[in-house]
Amino acid sequence: MEAVLEQVEQLPALLAVSRSALVRDWDALTLDRALEWGRYFQHLHDRFRTRPRLREALGRRLRRGQPSPLLGFPHLGRCPQLLGLALLENRALPPAACRRLIHSLLQPAGAEAGPEPCSLALLARRKAASRLLALPGGPPRAPEEMGPQPRTEAQLLLSRLREEVREAEPAGEAAGRLRWLSGVLEELPQPRAFEVVAAALLLLLLRPGSDAEQAGDGGRDGKSLDGNQASETGDEGVAGLLLSWLVGNLERFSAFCLFLPGSLLASLAGHYSQFSRPYLDLLTGWGSHLLYDPLQGRWVKSCLDKAELSWEELRERFTCLCQGSALLRGQTQAALKLLKARDGDFTVCGLSVWTDLLMEVEEYLRKEAKRHCMNPKAT
Repeated sequence: MEAVLEQVEQLPALLAVSRSALVRDWDALTLDRALEWGRYFQHLHDRFRTRPRLREALGRRLRRGQPSPLLGFPHLGRCPQLLGLALLENRALPPAACRRLIHSLLQPAGAEAGPEPCSLALLARRKAASRLLALPGGPPRAPEEMGPQPRTEAQLLLSRLREEVREAEPAGEAAGRLRWLSGVLEELPQPRAFEVVAAALLLLLLRPGSDAEQAGDGGRDGKSLDGNQASETGDEGVAGLLLSWLVGNLERFSAFCLFLPGSLLASLAGHYSQFSRPYLDLLTGWGSHLLYDPLQGRWVKSCLDKAELSWEELRERFTCLCQGSALLRGQTQAALKLLKARDGDFTVCGLSVWTDLLMEVEEYLRKEAKRHCMNPKAT
């Protein structure tokens, strides 16, 4: 027993080293040894927590010669997380060791044991997720164009969201999960958060057995996947959570739609009805701010420095929507026809932006239909 007490006495020193510049010399093997010590201390906690005399002996040895605040017996049970958090916050930790640490926190060796609350373990995994998501990357252009890095990062986010959905308490769970998601994504630069969320939503479409995968072409069979109607258990909550975070703030949603390409946004609109309606409303708002310049013979922005789309960009967005499923194409055309009617139902160019957009879209669809007739194999 004396040997165990001497080992426990080294815990404060281990935590102190993990916060110091000494870790700059650590490699992955050294990190593994430190984490193994953390798991060993947790094992001691689980072994002796029901034996009051041994608990007291271990607690006294931990407190020996310590500065304030003191460590106590309960800290043994949380040692892997305490050590992991200290190392995550230490910028001196080399990249290779940091990657190994993140992997170990996100994929722990075994289930957490003991009656201690799991909040610290969740905090450690969340911080590890934020560190990994903060790596540089680029937005996917379309479902089939996701590279390995955004795919991996989105899978990480989905894994954590599924865990949140499983562990949430029944009362007030939706609001709590949304606050958690906002906290994680707000730690990232906004463009980076948009890239990760877009990739995660695309991955939900590409999971085995989804409409998108069965259709083979981004779900062009016309089936729409609402954030509350995903086919896999738990994924409906995950998709709804991501979409609620996006559309719940108009400024954020506008920035998201300005940042990402029209082809990707059309793919999301074709599968998530929770996304398509706000997206069409946003395009409508942008279009209403365009003015016709008779000297230039084209539509121009009413305010050049405002974060909105130009005529050419708006036309491209509506065209992308009409390249999607039959359902989305019909919804887009119906929206443009309604806007055209409300704006005076003009039939000549230059009087209504909606007349001009509808004419452009219908001309594009005629050309596509003609091309398809000439070459039936063309997609």
